[in-house]
Amino acid sequence: MRKRQQLSIIKDLIINKTKPLLTFISSGSLAEGIDLPGSDIDIMYVIDDVEVLRDIRNMKQPIQRRTLVMETDTDHPGFSRLRLIAEMDWENTHITDKCFTSTSTGVYLSANKFVSKINMMHPHKQQLSQHGPCFSDKGQNLDLAICLRSKYFPYSALPWASRYRQQWPPNSTIDKIKKYGCLLVPIGPRTMTDCFVFWRLSFSEAEKQLIHSFNFTQLLCYCLLKLTLKHIINTNRHVEGLLCSYFLKTALFWVAEELDIDTFQLSKLFVCFSHCLDKLKLWVKQCYCPNYFIPEHNMFIGKVNTDNNTILLNVLDGITCDGIDGLTKDIFPNNNRSSRLLRKNSESSFVKLDFLFFRTCFFPVRPDISKCLKALMFTESLMKSKYSTFYIEVCKHYHAKISQYTAQILPKPSITTETYKIHKQYHIQLQNGIKTDAVTGWLLYASFYYVTGQFEVTLRLTDYVISRCSPDMLNAGYVNFTEPAEKDILNYRSHVHSTMTLTEKMRMAIIGDVIFSQNSSLIPAELQLEANNHSMTIPSIVMYYFLRFLCFYHLCEISKKQQALHDFELIVKNNNYIPPKNVSNSLTILGVCYEISGDKDAAYQCYDNALQCEDFVCLSAKERRSKLLDI
Repeated sequence: MRKRQQLSIIKDLIINKTKPLLTFISSGSLAEGIDLPGSDIDIMYVIDDVEVLRDIRNMKQPIQRRTLVMETDTDHPGFSRLRLIAEMDWENTHITDKCFTSTSTGVYLSANKFVSKINMMHPHKQQLSQHGPCFSDKGQNLDLAICLRSKYFPYSALPWASRYRQQWPPNSTIDKIKKYGCLLVPIGPRTMTDCFVFWRLSFSEAEKQLIHSFNFTQLLCYCLLKLTLKHIINTNRHVEGLLCSYFLKTALFWVAEELDIDTFQLSKLFVCFSHCLDKLKLWVKQCYCPNYFIPEHNMFIGKVNTDNNTILLNVLDGITCDGIDGLTKDIFPNNNRSSRLLRKNSESSFVKLDFLFFRTCFFPVRPDISKCLKALMFTESLMKSKYSTFYIEVCKHYHAKISQYTAQILPKPSITTETYKIHKQYHIQLQNGIKTDAVTGWLLYASFYYVTGQFEVTLRLTDYVISRCSPDMLNAGYVNFTEPAEKDILNYRSHVHSTMTLTEKMRMAIIGDVIFSQNSSLIPAELQLEANNHSMTIPSIVMYYFLRFLCFYHLCEISKKQQALHDFELIVKNNNYIPPKNVSNSLTILGVCYEISGDKDAAYQCYDNALQCEDFVCLSAKERRSKLLDI
């Protein structure tokens, strides 16, 4: 659990060295260190160039950013209006432009307009679903929220810091939370139909700090509460959806604050769980769930009321009536699942942690050379710090990943005197980039030689790439790391062992996707359309065949070109080694090959099929298909 927490901390630190005007925050269960079945990836982006003040007296001169002030409302505790009090002359269109609404009391930032604008700005907006202030992918594996931050702790939450409590949370955590301030999420009270000027005060970062301060028993209690919600409460159709994991987490916070810390010992886990459930039952009976930071905010409004609380109480009463054995049986009706959860096998532990890392180690591509170089230096400084081997290995992976992106945004050589220096920089970054996994770094290297016209070298590198891949390794690119199949786990274990470093394991057993940044200098010219306005993700096996096809085409080796195209076609059409999210891109690239070969009908069919994919649709497929119709 501590290592999971470290993963999110390291990731946030490094990513935020590359993100201009946005702060990346990992949130939700995974960032808290909890990895239960069904846990999705929660991400918050904070817009940095908007100042949100607690009081107009906090305003400093000169004004350097668009400035808003929080206006709280006693009728709606936990929410705030954001009134515009200072403006800037923006050189570029700001993300909050055209999101304001005028009222009789001032100009306010509209939550509804803000969310609508964010949705329209996203290049894959048609492939995202919106729920409240968040956006999710089609697989419901990723939740994304854009929000604002105030560096000031809200007035309504100030009593939290000084109220009476036992030993938890520690003073150091309280001080850190107060210093951070709060987030503001674009959603108003659930019961208001016209709440567009209200933003919810979010203490997501504070809650993460609180859970990071939990001891082991508190963390286990949190897991037990989440499992109870999923496998007992929400399986009852009469009460399904009335409670959410946030309510249970809030109950645990209150109980942890009220009880002596010695109560939270492993031998007393069921006692701790029962205390939390009793707290929840009291709230349900009163139809009042007090927010941990702002108790005046009743979070049950619009959820639990006198019409449904009786049946919910009956369900909650039945949870603990048969003791810990009954609870365990209800949560784990299949004994195999229970024994797997309780198994203390170090190999199982390292595999689970590795798979979580592979699932969450994506890196938002930002085509900014200065930011990438800054992130590389920062990551190198982290590796030199006195941290654990695990910490250092994670940093090494991000260093290699950033090196891949850095190579793609280096300037193209323009005059002879610059060529050597720039090519040297390419080689430095590309050599660092080969450490991310088994082949993606080598494929980027091969693409570098292709775009510089060295086709024979490109082919030798692709030969080397395929020599590193066995069929079961290629299948690793098709693993669902959220819920890996048993065969995937066994396949991974057959290539690695627990004494290997994370870097060694990734280079031995994992084949990632090749990711080209926007306007990448390494992407073949034939795919320039795909990289004009956004990044492009290509399965390694697709990139392998695409490069071979292109090289044989330029070398006028007709039979080898046809064989490469035939093999490529079989891979794509049979969906071999290609995850569903990458099928549309793969079909589009196959269409490009057909177009180069002069087979316009086959190219059109590929582009058309690419547009029919459900999981993800290549943004350039429609334009390529239209251009064929115009010919």
